Amino acid sequence: MRRWWFIVVYLWFPLIAAAQSGVITGKITGAGSKNPVARASVFLSNASYGTASLDDGSFTLRGVKPGQYNLVVTVIGYEEFSKQVLVGSQPVNLAIELTPKVMMMRAVTITSSADWKKNYEMFKKDFIGISENSKQCKVINPHILDLNYVRKTQTLEASSDEFLVVENYALGYRTKFLLNSFSSDNISHTISYSGKALFEELPGSDSQKKKWRAKREESYYGSAQHFYRSLYKNKLVDEGFVIYSYSRILNPKRYQEAYIQKKIKQFNGFNRDSALYWVDQQNVPKWAKENLVKPPLTAMDVVRTTPQEGIFAITFPAYLYVVYTKKHEEELFRDIYRPLDMENFETSVITPTNRHYAIFDMNGIVIAESPLYEGTWSKAKLSNMLPVDYEPGD
Repeated sequence: MRRWWFIVVYLWFPLIAAAQSGVITGKITGAGSKNPVARASVFLSNASYGTASLDDGSFTLRGVKPGQYNLVVTVIGYEEFSKQVLVGSQPVNLAIELTPKVMMMRAVTITSSADWKKNYEMFKKDFIGISENSKQCKVINPHILDLNYVRKTQTLEASSDEFLVVENYALGYRTKFLLNSFSSDNISHTISYSGKALFEELPGSDSQKKKWRAKREESYYGSAQHFYRSLYKNKLVDEGFVIYSYSRILNPKRYQEAYIQKKIKQFNGFNRDSALYWVDQQNVPKWAKENLVKPPLTAMDVVRTTPQEGIFAITFPAYLYVVYTKKHEEELFRDIYRPLDMENFETSVITPTNRHYAIFDMNGIVIAESPLYEGTWSKAKLSNMLPVDYEPGD
């Protein structure tokens, strides 16, 4: 099966530091009226801390690991509120005013139930995944999704005004994902999405929790999060990572993907020989003149500090080729270059999307200039996602 998906993830993840826990308190009122807002969802984006405001609008988040977070407040009838907060040894107290939402008519796309179901299956594959973990994920409220497939561009779009709730019985989390936007392009093979998530522990027996801990560690080790943490700590080799500067050019003998797809559609069911010819063109390598520059790079070759404490930049020579030597890849990625003398380790290629750098924090999460991932990391979907405050052994 031909799969070489890129993934672009635009998520504001907070910075977590290992230290004593902190407390965030506050009161939520409506702007202008000053009336308390009850039952508003209050959470730290993409972490495992969340609550709801009480009748008087007050809320408390306890046991928060010190660091920088994106605190989010959302409730029906008001605009979403978000604020960067720095949690330390002293309690953080916030006075939050919510702006009433101006209700506007949204464009309505009329689809049949069959079309919606087809689009939903595509969404599950691209957002939740097709791994063994994904088979143990249950979407509680799928019909809150607004799904639209644009045939001309072969692009699936999705969004939601409510939390998409997914119970992951592989990792033991209930994930509430506020999906602002989602796009899966079947021509360029890119997936991009933006949103905020809250992770909650699922109840389970001791034996079940033991299995979840093992599965979480399996998802973590070798992941992009593990890589970035190892990078800023200068522990790439100890953690099993080897990185290379990587060069390549587009294969001049291969037609553009959009043109190939157009020809396949044109001749399908009409001219079998021509259709088969264009299907074969899909197997022509996308890249040419591929080369790994040796010796391997060190962490100091690519990581830079920034003026903000705990925030780092990773710079790219062109492409960054990342090998994780403690796991073998079980899937064939047709467009991932692999030298003949290299063992079949998990391999990912990082491509910068803007300039030649990306910004990440101490928790191993990219927070700006999100790059594209090919290879092993392109398989990472919601079914493998861990909260930013996760640590192996938790």
